[in-house]
Amino acid sequence: MKPITEYQDYRQYMRDFYAERKRSSYFTWRKFASLAGFASSAYLKLVSDGQTTLSKPGIPKVARAMGLEGFDYTYFALLVKFGNAKNDDEKESALSELEHEARMNKIRIVDADAFRYYETPACPVIRELAPIMPGATLGEIASKIKQGVTAAEVREILQFLVKANLLQKNSDGTYEQTQKTVRGSKEAIPLAIRTMNRKMGELAVRSIIKDPVEERNFSGITMGIDKPTYDRISKETDIFRKKIVDIANECQTIDQVYQMNLQIFPLTDKIESTDSRKEK
Repeated sequence: MKPITEYQDYRQYMRDFYAERKRSSYFTWRKFASLAGFASSAYLKLVSDGQTTLSKPGIPKVARAMGLEGFDYTYFALLVKFGNAKNDDEKESALSELEHEARMNKIRIVDADAFRYYETPACPVIRELAPIMPGATLGEIASKIKQGVTAAEVREILQFLVKANLLQKNSDGTYEQTQKTVRGSKEAIPLAIRTMNRKMGELAVRSIIKDPVEERNFSGITMGIDKPTYDRISKETDIFRKKIVDIANECQTIDQVYQMNLQIFPLTDKIESTDSRKEK
């Protein structure tokens, strides 16, 4: 089997453990449950299929049955915490603990880089800023970032971006972007993107207050629509966003970093049609 640190889903690890044991010996879900000390022979199958969650008391039982000890046991327990989290705050907490444990044990996990990049708005800003400020000091880079970043934070973020291969540091001390994209699991990336969008939204509110009108462009439309119309607008928004990226890529004289948020979200709950109300 792959090392447990290559997994982002505890259920997938359990399924792979079961498949590996079954290939080499007579092994059933009943046997797996029995090794873990569960009375229900179907419980672990239901857990691995996502039909129920592994309980907190069940974590050491399953870990013991799979032979997990030390850091591997801790990692599995945190994967369960992440997978069972009920909201973004709980997921962020579990992922932060995973990153901390991996760092303490000098082990790198895929999702940690992706989440770190999206969690901190200064990361994408510095990734854009550093290459266009050759020879700048850490303090000079920090002074250009509006949300308030220290020179020490710039140093730490630059080190992270180089280590994650999102920036390349040249022999003369200048930086350039690599072609690497930020990758992570299907569980962590949506969480990281939501975190980034929330924090960028907070920065947008600050911009309304602090930045002069000629340096920002804010507009909004409040409209009544249905789902098919929403789908059409979302599709056109995606096309527009890609066109903006093409225009930005054509720029040869970059002198500032901007953030563009494209948002469409509901302001009300759905309203039943008149006919539906009459039928009731």
